Amino acid sequence: MDFDLTEEQGMLADSVGRLLADAYSDFGRRKAYRAEPRGYAAANWTAFAEMGLLGLPFAADDGGFEGGPVETMIVMEALGRHLALEPFLASVVLGGGLLRRLGSEAQRRAILPRVVEGEIVLALAHQERQARHDLHDVATTARRDGAGWVLHGAKGVVLHGDGADRILVTARTAGARRDRDGISIFLLDPIAPGIVRRGYATQDGLRAAELVLDGARLPAEALIGPEGGALPALEAVAEDAIAALCAEAVGAMQALLDMTVDYLKQRTQFGQAIGSFQVLQHRAADMLVMLEQARSMAMYAAMMVQEKDAAARRTALSAAKALVSRLADQLGKEAVQLHGGIAMTEEYKAGHYFKRLAMIATLFGDADHHLRVVAASGGLPETG
Repeated sequence: MDFDLTEEQGMLADSVGRLLADAYSDFGRRKAYRAEPRGYAAANWTAFAEMGLLGLPFAADDGGFEGGPVETMIVMEALGRHLALEPFLASVVLGGGLLRRLGSEAQRRAILPRVVEGEIVLALAHQERQARHDLHDVATTARRDGAGWVLHGAKGVVLHGDGADRILVTARTAGARRDRDGISIFLLDPIAPGIVRRGYATQDGLRAAELVLDGARLPAEALIGPEGGALPALEAVAEDAIAALCAEAVGAMQALLDMTVDYLKQRTQFGQAIGSFQVLQHRAADMLVMLEQARSMAMYAAMMVQEKDAAARRTALSAAKALVSRLADQLGKEAVQLHGGIAMTEEYKAGHYFKRLAMIATLFGDADHHLRVVAASGGLPETG
């Protein structure tokens, strides 16, 4: 596999890096952004749109720039490095990813250009309490009622759902709770009657929501894609999200390693910098190895996310998520231990990176779940 970036991809990495370095030039800015109504700065989201970041994965006909998973990897790694709060994953990768795959031409043209311009933020409401990590486990129901639909059910941990302008909701239109067939997707306005939305801050400082659908009535055109046939697209979007999260984890791990090495150079004990102690140098070197292993797997995930063999793709993405999650946990714990008590304070950002890495490790399946997927498949596929 060729892991070298093209000239255009290198320019993208430089541009998004400078944008985020300016927006998050000090930790106090992040705290101020978290206090805004949506949990992030509207000005930053506008800057993302102006740079074209929100249109990267979309077709030109939908107002986008026809980028691929490597471009998404570049952006997500930069977001992780700066511990950014903006809903790129929720709106562009998840919500936008489903809409570009399943939406009719009219639906895409009505929504996606506004997503690209930053006018509309999307979210995906799929997770349910009983489902754990099984995408096909859907208890929320949608039934026809005249010319429209009526939805009943509850969704949890809707990423950036409290600030989303439109939410894509999965609901079962046929079959039993764990059937693979019968899952449909609907686009709804979260302030419509019959919908209760409760927002909250997650442990990493981002935002999420709980969604209760109590007889929510939707028009016929709210259905996105084929009735009962949404699961393949949902699985593809989840794989996109896994690759994106692996890249974000690498960015956060890089920042945490840099902070730790800098701290070892500055913190003194017994009249000298603690970084001069060989045992701590060895631990920092181990952290570097963890980072480079994770970086290789994130690149592998970005390359494999477009693999046509579904079984090989699923195994590769699970392997990447399992290993990156384990490495992120190990590196985060090392960083906290090497910093000492200061890493446990709210005022110092090392602990906040560790919290985000812990959240990434659980999203779309934890390490144990993905190890079971890899084991059941017989191991990683061969690649050319």
